[in-house]
Amino acid sequence: MNNKLFFHYLSYLQYPFLVGGLYFTFKSNSNGFNLQALNNMLIFMGLAISFASLQDTKKVSLKFEKKIWENPKLGKIFIRYLIITTLLIFVFGIFGYFISDNKNIKEVSFGIIIFGVGLIGMLKTGMEILENHIKNGKNKTNK
Repeated sequence: MNNKLFFHYLSYLQYPFLVGGLYFTFKSNSNGFNLQALNNMLIFMGLAISFASLQDTKKVSLKFEKKIWENPKLGKIFIRYLIITTLLIFVFGIFGYFISDNKNIKEVSFGIIIFGVGLIGMLKTGMEILENHIKNGKNKTNK
């Protein structure tokens, strides 16, 4: 088995983490607001996104994804959106972690940081997908 295929299969670990994140999402909302469940949800979702970023960047699974990535204008808009979102979330988490003395805010900030790290991986993957699909689109029109 080659390395790319290994990491592509490893990316399927995103699904158990997504289920864990959904579990903690419902748990945090079922008995009133629960900071520990919110923190766990952020950590599990960050891990899920991190594993999702291991997928093969030459393939997309949904038709609307393909439309976005093969259109350079839409792909660049989506990448800009990801950059802004990632920076805001990551900076918010770091700011909360280092500025606050409150234990609860530090815990949730740690979860936000993990979620932000996952988004950094997703941003890198998005850039690779856009690059691959623009190249493939140009190759198709040049043939």
